[in-house]
Amino acid sequence: QVVLVESGGGLVQAGGSLRLSCAVSGRTFSSYTMGWFRQAPGKEREFVAAISGRRGDAYYGDFVQGRFTGSRDIAKNTVYLQMNNLKPEDTAVYYCAATERWGPRVPREYDYWGQGTQVTVSS
Repeated sequence: QVVLVESGGGLVQAGGSLRLSCAVSGRTFSSYTMGWFRQAPGKEREFVAAISGRRGDAYYGDFVQGRFTGSRDIAKNTVYLQMNNLKPEDTAVYYCAATERWGPRVPREYDYWGQGTQVTVSS
Protein backbone atom coordinates (compact mmCIF):
# COMPACT_ATOMS: atom_id res chain seq x y z
CA GLN A 1 0.00 0.00 0.00
CA VAL A 2 1.30 3.41 -0.98
CA VAL A 3 0.37 6.41 1.17
CA LEU A 4 0.80 9.95 -0.11
CA VAL A 5 0.67 13.04 2.09
CA GLU A 6 0.78 16.52 0.56
CA SER A 7 1.81 19.67 2.34
CA GLY A 8 2.89 23.20 1.54
CA GLY A 9 -0.31 24.77 0.34
CA GLY A 10 -1.52 28.11 1.57
CA LEU A 11 -2.53 31.65 0.68
CA VAL A 12 -0.20 33.68 -1.50
CA GLN A 13 -0.49 36.87 -3.50
CA ALA A 14 -0.39 36.85 -7.28
CA GLY A 15 3.21 36.66 -8.47
CA GLY A 16 4.28 34.76 -5.37
CA SER A 17 5.63 31.25 -4.96
CA LEU A 18 4.83 28.07 -3.09
CA ARG A 19 6.51 24.69 -2.88
CA LEU A 20 4.27 21.68 -2.47
CA SER A 21 5.62 18.46 -1.03
CA CYS A 22 4.34 14.92 -1.32
CA ALA A 23 5.76 12.43 1.16
CA VAL A 24 5.53 8.83 -0.03
CA SER A 25 5.39 5.88 2.33
CA GLY A 26 4.75 2.20 1.90
CA ARG A 27 7.06 1.79 -1.07
CA THR A 28 9.91 3.67 -2.61
CA PHE A 29 8.63 5.81 -5.43
CA SER A 30 11.49 4.96 -7.79
CA SER A 31 9.23 2.54 -9.65
CA TYR A 32 6.38 5.02 -10.00
CA THR A 33 5.36 8.03 -11.96
CA MET A 34 4.43 10.72 -9.47
CA GLY A 35 1.73 13.02 -10.74
CA TRP A 36 0.42 16.37 -9.62
CA PHE A 37 -3.15 17.33 -10.38
CA ARG A 38 -5.37 20.18 -9.31
CA GLN A 39 -9.08 20.71 -8.99
CA ALA A 40 -10.87 24.01 -8.68
CA PRO A 41 -14.50 24.24 -7.48
CA GLY A 42 -16.89 23.17 -10.18
CA LYS A 43 -14.13 22.01 -12.52
CA GLU A 44 -12.64 18.67 -13.47
CA ARG A 45 -9.39 17.47 -12.03
CA GLU A 46 -6.58 18.85 -14.21
CA PHE A 47 -3.13 17.46 -14.98
CA VAL A 48 -0.29 19.63 -13.69
CA ALA A 49 2.91 17.57 -13.88
CA ALA A 50 4.32 14.05 -14.01
CA ILE A 51 7.72 13.16 -12.56
CA SER A 52 9.56 9.93 -13.15
CA GLY A 53 10.47 8.45 -9.80
CA ARG A 54 13.39 6.61 -11.39
CA ARG A 55 14.88 9.24 -13.69
CA GLY A 56 13.56 12.47 -12.20
CA ASP A 57 12.56 13.93 -15.54
CA ALA A 58 9.24 15.71 -15.68
CA TYR A 59 6.69 17.12 -18.06
CA TYR A 60 3.86 19.52 -17.52
CA GLY A 61 0.41 20.58 -18.45
CA ASP A 62 0.18 23.22 -21.17
CA PHE A 63 -0.95 25.95 -18.80
CA VAL A 64 2.26 25.72 -16.73
CA GLN A 65 4.36 27.61 -19.30
CA GLY A 66 7.59 27.30 -17.35
CA ARG A 67 6.22 28.52 -14.03
CA PHE A 68 6.24 25.17 -12.19
CA THR A 69 9.05 22.68 -11.63
CA GLY A 70 8.68 19.12 -10.43
CA SER A 71 11.48 17.31 -8.62
CA ARG A 72 12.11 14.45 -6.25
CA ASP A 73 14.38 13.62 -3.34
CA ILE A 74 15.06 9.90 -3.30
CA ALA A 75 16.61 9.94 0.17
CA LYS A 76 13.48 11.56 1.61
CA ASN A 77 11.06 9.62 -0.61
CA THR A 78 9.43 12.94 -1.38
CA VAL A 79 8.39 14.73 -4.55
CA TYR A 80 8.00 18.47 -4.90
CA LEU A 81 6.20 20.97 -7.04
CA GLN A 82 7.80 24.40 -7.03
CA MET A 83 5.27 26.96 -8.23
CA ASN A 84 6.42 30.43 -9.20
CA ASN A 85 4.63 33.46 -10.60
CA LEU A 86 1.33 32.18 -9.28
CA LYS A 87 -1.89 33.53 -10.72
CA PRO A 88 -5.41 33.71 -9.24
CA GLU A 89 -6.49 31.04 -11.72
CA ASP A 90 -4.02 28.64 -10.08
CA THR A 91 -6.31 28.55 -7.04
CA ALA A 92 -7.32 24.93 -6.48
CA VAL A 93 -6.80 21.87 -4.34
CA TYR A 94 -3.57 20.23 -5.46
CA TYR A 95 -3.24 16.46 -5.34
CA CYS A 96 -0.28 14.13 -5.51
CA ALA A 97 -0.82 10.76 -7.18
CA ALA A 98 1.17 7.66 -8.07
CA THR A 99 1.04 5.08 -10.83
CA GLU A 100 3.33 2.35 -12.13
CA ARG A 101 2.60 3.49 -15.69
CA TRP A 102 4.89 6.07 -17.25
CA GLY A 103 3.54 9.57 -17.33
CA PRO A 104 -0.21 9.43 -17.85
CA ARG A 105 -2.07 12.73 -17.90
CA VAL A 106 -5.49 11.44 -16.88
CA PRO A 107 -6.56 10.86 -13.28
CA ARG A 108 -8.02 7.42 -13.92
CA GLU A 109 -4.54 6.08 -14.76
CA TYR A 110 -3.30 6.80 -11.24
CA ASP A 111 -3.77 4.25 -8.48
CA TYR A 112 -2.90 6.15 -5.33
CA TRP A 113 -3.90 9.65 -4.22
CA GLY A 114 -3.12 12.01 -1.40
CA GLN A 115 -5.72 14.01 0.47
CA GLY A 116 -4.89 17.27 -1.30
CA THR A 117 -3.60 20.63 -0.20
CA GLN A 118 -5.35 23.95 -0.83
CA VAL A 119 -3.58 26.66 -2.80
CA THR A 120 -5.23 30.07 -2.88
CA VAL A 121 -3.80 32.91 -4.92
CA SER A 122 -5.17 36.37 -4.23
CA SER A 123 -5.17 39.13 -6.82
